Amino acid sequence: MNVDLFDFELPNDRIALRPAAPRDTARLLVLDGPEATRDLHVRDLPGQLRAGDCLVFNDTRVIPAQLEGTRGEAKIGATLHKREGPRRWRAFIRNAKRLRDGDTVDFGNGVLATAGDRAEDGSFALDFHGDEPVELLLERCGRMPLPPYIASKRPTDAQDADDYQTMFANEPGAVAAPTAALHFTPDLLAALAAAGVGHTTLTLHVGAGTFLPVKAEDTADHKMHAEWGRIDQATADHLNAVRAKGGRVIAVGTTSLRLIESAAGDDKIIRAFEGDTAIFITPGYRFKGIDGLVTNFHLPRSTLFMLVSALMGLDRMQAAYAHAIADHYRFYSYGDASLLLP
Repeated sequence: MNVDLFDFELPNDRIALRPAAPRDTARLLVLDGPEATRDLHVRDLPGQLRAGDCLVFNDTRVIPAQLEGTRGEAKIGATLHKREGPRRWRAFIRNAKRLRDGDTVDFGNGVLATAGDRAEDGSFALDFHGDEPVELLLERCGRMPLPPYIASKRPTDAQDADDYQTMFANEPGAVAAPTAALHFTPDLLAALAAAGVGHTTLTLHVGAGTFLPVKAEDTADHKMHAEWGRIDQATADHLNAVRAKGGRVIAVGTTSLRLIESAAGDDKIIRAFEGDTAIFITPGYRFKGIDGLVTNFHLPRSTLFMLVSALMGLDRMQAAYAHAIADHYRFYSYGDASLLLP
């Protein structure tokens, strides 16, 4: 499909620079079937779901993956995006023309890394020196990797260390938050449980590739970045049981959705999964493992807007986004949410 079909104009002031407080006071645009549209708030979610439904959250934890260093006199910026080994990470590099295979970058506070091979996408491998776990090194020299559409408007600060983690964050390894889950609070989970709505978790370590624009003119020519994820057997069995009893599997965030769809077969059975996924969902895709999605509002021409268009239909999503823009919904990572029920 032509990528231009997924374009839209977004006023700059619709980009949220801070999350709603409390988190569950964010707005919620509900698209229920082909026509019904409701303007609510995230705290209203229990009334929009059914007893027996199950929400699926991503329990990945964002690491301080934004690094600033030097190679000699040159300043080098690095955004880690995928672990390749115990001490090796793949990273997008700022000022990459000053970096060569074998160069050592000093990130300060005793943290050094040697540049390895450069991939087709322009990223470098970075091999961190020493014996300490890389996670400890990053705590010393890294900062929270806010998306570029926020970081370009204000500096990262101490508040982001809390704001950019979900209440489910447990497994370190993401360089971007599964932002749909940022809206959830213990009180909201309790209200959902009282309404008979369950929840479970899986793990998908979100990579910085999620922010890369689609440069191809046709979706068939776009190559997705791989991300590592895991669904254990108990979770797969639970989700299959939910659907067998007539409940719906509602992914919270496109990361959860992509992993479930990677683990589901054509028979619509979800199986245990561990490894990389580079699934790219566009209109025409037949969903196998999910029945609905809670997600934020996405960038124009992005793979994530293509995904929601595959779920609800491109015309439906273009109309919904036009409504959200006109009604002053807040967009992107710290913005408002939508509930999509095809």
